[in-house]
Amino acid sequence: MNRSPNNKPATRRPASPAAVLAALLGLALVGCGGSVPPPNDQLAASQAAIRAADEVGAGADPQATLHLKLANEQIEQARQLMQAGENEAALPLLERAEADAELALAIAKARATQAQAQDALKQVEQLEQAGIK
Repeated sequence: MNRSPNNKPATRRPASPAAVLAALLGLALVGCGGSVPPPNDQLAASQAAIRAADEVGAGADPQATLHLKLANEQIEQARQLMQAGENEAALPLLERAEADAELALAIAKARATQAQAQDALKQVEQLEQAGIK
């Protein structure tokens, strides 16, 4: 038993109504999944990045295709989390999906630029062989 400094049994004071109300409001917020809204803007940005990579031809490059696959899987996982009300957990997946799609886009653009450079070098070699400088 707890005793006060004057050696008498300690008595508990009832909590104030304001403290009880604050505690209940805190529990209600936690129980409702918090206040994180669905990351719809990030979902749209991730989907747009995937479309951009597809339009540039990322599907033709194995490395870019891998990153597109990862991005699509992450979006699907994020959608499932959003449906379960886990918006806070969905956001980093969507951000990662956007990054993977942007990487696929960059890889596809780099491959296309490399192919153009090789074509230009071939043309220069052909002109040199023909005697035109």
